[in-house]
Amino acid sequence: MRELRVIGLDVDGKHIICEGHDPADKFTVQLDDRLRAAVRGDRSLGQTLKDKEVKGVLRPRDIQARIRAGASVEQVAESSGMDITKVERFAHPVLLERARAAELATAAHPVLADGPSVATLLDTITAALVARGLNPNEPTWDAWRAEDGRWIVQMAWQVGLSDNVAHFRFSPGAHGGTVAALDDAANELIDPEFERPLRPVAPVAQLEFEQQPQPAPTPVEEKPAPAKPPAPRARRAKAKPAVPGWEDVLLGVRSSGER
Repeated sequence: MRELRVIGLDVDGKHIICEGHDPADKFTVQLDDRLRAAVRGDRSLGQTLKDKEVKGVLRPRDIQARIRAGASVEQVAESSGMDITKVERFAHPVLLERARAAELATAAHPVLADGPSVATLLDTITAALVARGLNPNEPTWDAWRAEDGRWIVQMAWQVGLSDNVAHFRFSPGAHGGTVAALDDAANELIDPEFERPLRPVAPVAQLEFEQQPQPAPTPVEEKPAPAKPPAPRARRAKAKPAVPGWEDVLLGVRSSGER
């Protein structure tokens, strides 16, 4: 039996590249569930795997192991050839376990450079989405166990026509446990220094306006000032008739001097 040495992963991400004693001899091995099970040391896989694949039957714990590792019911049914209703029967409790793990992760505290945050993951994510102008109720959550047995939590959301995902590692513990970012999208969402980028404003074109001559004001025709009404004439005091002296009355002399 020839011994091979793993040297890398193929560009398609589905094959492992190996080489023999001669570096010129290169081999590829398909990265499938059997190889993953062999790396984990699952001894039950080697005995009857071929027979089970031919018959299209998986044991309940094998179905649940695949579902717990992140596979969907449809993927397990398609790969095994089993009826989807039989897969669902054994997958249901594991799907509930995954949903519960995702729910608990939202109540955990993000791990930052200076330690766990006081805010929960859900509060932090909500603030980040609102700052982006997105609906914080639209993201979907999922969780599965990695090969090391730890929980991986995925948050998925959509912006326009693009699908986005962020991944966190969830560690249950006291006070809700902690979550650590596993990719750039997750880091950006829990970064306390995140600020909503301002939308650039297009520069306003500088318009040159020619100074238009202002029309001369229309001369206002001067109206003659109304003539002042003549001052009322002072009434002449009526001349009082001359009162004859008493000598004239006695002698019969008129006021005009006639006798």
